[in-house]
Amino acid sequence: MTHALVVDDSRSMRSILGRILRGFGMDVEEAPDGRAALDRLVEGERPDVALVDWHMPNMTGVELVSEVRSRPELAGMTIVMVTSESEPDQIGLALAAGADEYIIKPFTPDAVADKLAMLGIGPGASGCNQTGEGTAP
Repeated sequence: MTHALVVDDSRSMRSILGRILRGFGMDVEEAPDGRAALDRLVEGERPDVALVDWHMPNMTGVELVSEVRSRPELAGMTIVMVTSESEPDQIGLALAAGADEYIIKPFTPDAVADKLAMLGIGPGASGCNQTGEGTAP
């Protein structure tokens, strides 16, 4: 089973993404900010993919991505930024920090599935099926 970590300071966004990912057959854990996510990763949690918001207290998503990429034991983890930042410069900054893909809010379950499929994860990949419903705000 694919293991996902959703990192967002919005409880409702964590819930929406969690529901979508569980609908794809994934095991989902959540963290309320980048610092909490990094603490979990350092303690040994190794998700297959992390979906990370940009704007969070304590440690932003871009800071988390940079920190993960600087640690050899975490460097291979797939990271998808999920944010309302849609300017090309911002997208470039997230990708330069080490994000593997980028999803702009608002999004649909199909958009999440498409991005994950591009990375070889989720619907269409082994162990997952596409049953996500609804549209995220």
